[in-house]
Amino acid sequence: MRQVVIAHGEDGYWVAECPSLPGCISQGRTKEEVIANIKEAIEGYVAALQEDGLPVPKEHFDTMLVAV
Repeated sequence: MRQVVIAHGEDGYWVAECPSLPGCISQGRTKEEVIANIKEAIEGYVAALQEDGLPVPKEHFDTMLVAV
């Protein structure tokens, strides 16, 4: 299980990033599409690390909402 951050990009697409996997970013036209795309990106990222014999970073982020 990984935490992702989803934001609406300037170009109208949604952008998703997985902070515990540096550089693991995806996008989609809708929230549903970006969620499916980031899941696929995470799976590919982890598979590539495993194939190369590299350690898979543990999830280490804690998130919260702060009202300002």
